Amino acid sequence: MQNASSARRSDFCRKEKGSNNRVKARIRVAKAHARVSDARKDWAHKHSTAIIRENQAVFVEDLCVRGLARTRLAKSVHDAGWGMFTRMVEEKAARYGRTFVKVDRFFPSSQICSQCGVRGGPKPLSIREWSCTACGAVHDRDVNAAKNIHAAGRAEWLNACGGAVSLLS
Repeated sequence: MQNASSARRSDFCRKEKGSNNRVKARIRVAKAHARVSDARKDWAHKHSTAIIRENQAVFVEDLCVRGLARTRLAKSVHDAGWGMFTRMVEEKAARYGRTFVKVDRFFPSSQICSQCGVRGGPKPLSIREWSCTACGAVHDRDVNAAKNIHAAGRAEWLNACGGAVSLLS
């Protein structure tokens, strides 16, 4: 099933070059793209503002968006507007006096057990749940990564303030 934007785009391609109908079709396609862009920006502004107002500190993983865009997840990554969203959160954190920390992209957040700290090694994306070989804890991949990113973000934040930090807290 085609969405409205691709249907308009194909209508545009069928118009004769230089015709008034092609000009009208080009304007319709441009308006459709603008609507999608505006909706994405509106969503990002609303949610980034809510996140910053509700939290004193925000920790995110510094993803290589350009690298993800070259995988089979490319459409999802671009549709989500991850780079734009994190930039908005960072700008609003500075504006509201909140803490914003990007955790290094090479930090193995989904490989480390959030309970005992043992590194289990790389896992394919198809594995959504795993158990730690050292302590036996069963982890959901995303929840475990979020806990590890939170701990690493707090460590970076407290190190910047001169405090002593352990990743397991």
